[in-house]
Amino acid sequence: MAENGQKSKVLIIGGTGYIGKFVVEASAKAAHPTFVLVRESTIADPVKAKLLESFKNLGVKFITGDLYDHEGLVKAIKQVDVVISTVGQMQLADQSKIVDAIKEAGNVKRFFPSEFGVDVDRLHAVEPAKSALAVKANIRRAIEKEGIPYTYVVSNCFNGYFLPTLMQPGLTSPPTHKVVIPGDGHPKAIFNLEEDIGTYTIKAVDDPRTENKILYIKPPNNTYSFNDLVALWEKKIGKPLEKLYVPEHQILKDIQEAPLPLNVILGLNHSIFVKGDETNFEIEASFGVEASKLYPDVQYTTVDQYLSRFV
Repeated sequence: MAENGQKSKVLIIGGTGYIGKFVVEASAKAAHPTFVLVRESTIADPVKAKLLESFKNLGVKFITGDLYDHEGLVKAIKQVDVVISTVGQMQLADQSKIVDAIKEAGNVKRFFPSEFGVDVDRLHAVEPAKSALAVKANIRRAIEKEGIPYTYVVSNCFNGYFLPTLMQPGLTSPPTHKVVIPGDGHPKAIFNLEEDIGTYTIKAVDDPRTENKILYIKPPNNTYSFNDLVALWEKKIGKPLEKLYVPEHQILKDIQEAPLPLNVILGLNHSIFVKGDETNFEIEASFGVEASKLYPDVQYTTVDQYLSRFV
């Protein structure tokens, strides 16, 4: 909390992006004074206009600026208590500029860098996914070196990315005839609704238990192997699917041969669904906490409920 029990003022950088908008909405709905850093070009963008209007209706304030104007960034950061970055892949490395600005501003009680995926310190990814994810690990090291209080949110798989097609390339809805399964389909992964990720992230803002910790979003009903997911979907549609298992050596070959950014996506899928990198380690108190245990009051959406939307 900020002084006298007030909720912390939150600045979100990248708030109009895929996961950013859910974090902005969760912050405003939780009654945090919420600020979004927006570029002039975003304000003038007709595609973003509706989203910005919805933010405004929630009481969100806009600060004009961007990552590449150091003085403006410092000034923006001085107005708040907590900074949350939700920038996309192309800007991950440039978060070093946020770290520099936070250091200069000197008032930030917590920084959440743009993570919202797998735990980049506990991965067995192959190239080029390995290098793409190392960018996030480098930002973690920079934050720790400067002694900035942090929370890293490991949200695992976004429902909206993975579940509407059950990860089947080229489909726009879940499969009804056959399904391609990477590896043997046994490693377990974790799937979370984007709104819930926003909610849990904001819950952590003023929570001393999440300071200098990794917040893992791993609710009990959202851990599924690929085989489990297919079985759940078969039950919902009342018919079996033809299953095609792709051996790991073939997946590795496909990664090598695919163009950017497809090779990164395939590499990430290999890490999650073949190596089991979301679930193959224990969350230890020394480095992590689990969101649904900390915040049992959050009524999260289960994978089962989510998949029912597509029947």
